[in-house]
Amino acid sequence: MTNSERRDREMAYIADGAVAEEMMRCRRILQKLNFMDRSDLAGIAKVTAELLGSSEGAFINPPFYCDYGNHIKVGKNFFANYNCTIIDVAEVRIGDNCLMAPNVAIYTAGHPVYPSTRNSAYEYGKAVTIGDNVWLGGNTVVCPGVHIGSNSVIGAGSVVTRDIPDWCIAAGNPCRVLRKITEADRKSLFHDEEIDAEAWADIERRGFAE
Repeated sequence: MTNSERRDREMAYIADGAVAEEMMRCRRILQKLNFMDRSDLAGIAKVTAELLGSSEGAFINPPFYCDYGNHIKVGKNFFANYNCTIIDVAEVRIGDNCLMAPNVAIYTAGHPVYPSTRNSAYEYGKAVTIGDNVWLGGNTVVCPGVHIGSNSVIGAGSVVTRDIPDWCIAAGNPCRVLRKITEADRKSLFHDEEIDAEAWADIERRGFAE
């Protein structure tokens, strides 16, 4: 079995020459993305599609960092803000309408704990899955193997080490569920502030109030 095959089966593997060549393809695309004119929105969207492969409406605010790119599977309307890092040794699957605030980091890679074993150069990856309509706050870290359920919000500065259910607000280090998101949150904006009448009328007119 090749090291690429071992990696893709989430087994221990070594990043040998063949694995490194896969990463070089990604680095060449990132070189384009991270040094583009920041006002060339169409160009950035085009390179984002080249990096991620199949996607609909995905946009990344550079700089952005990842190892492979094609291990990242995003749904419709994916948005990653500045300085997002996705270490995609294993697959990172992200649903529709997901938002990544600045400095979000998603890690799938890991190394053996015991020092001499770690020095052997073997490593591994464990997939991360994020559902639909998820918002990750600034400086959130998502650790290997984590699943974040649909419609959940992760508070800024969180370190997500365990699965988070659907429809939750969760935060902290380690990240834990604070409460469920309910119908009472439909018009919430910031703390106790609600969306104003003019904006809410626009939301209703555009079909987002269901």
